[in-house]
Amino acid sequence: MQYALMIYAEPGAVEALADAEREAAYAQYFALAEDARCLGNVRLQPGETATSVRVVGGRTLMTDGPFADTKEVLGGFYLVEAADLDEALELAAGLPAARLGGAVEVRPVMQR
Repeated sequence: MQYALMIYAEPGAVEALADAEREAAYAQYFALAEDARCLGNVRLQPGETATSVRVVGGRTLMTDGPFADTKEVLGGFYLVEAADLDEALELAAGLPAARLGGAVEVRPVMQR
């Protein structure tokens, strides 16, 4: 089954680490990207580069920035193939965001 591992992190959390810790964190992200279970991954530009679009009463409204005003922002995601939710959760727990004050949301992907 496919799962999306959506990475929510406080902006600058990894960059604030000491050099060796930062390199180790990036190595963990790169390792999952190279894992055979990883079907794809993307790293997003910072939240302030986002534009949110809504249609209200037939009018298109655009707002600079992400939709939600939160401390953590969606920084990217992985699409993985896992045998079950437990395996997907194990992969998520290995990502630095899960232990650096952020979160990794794991969500099953709907199949067409």
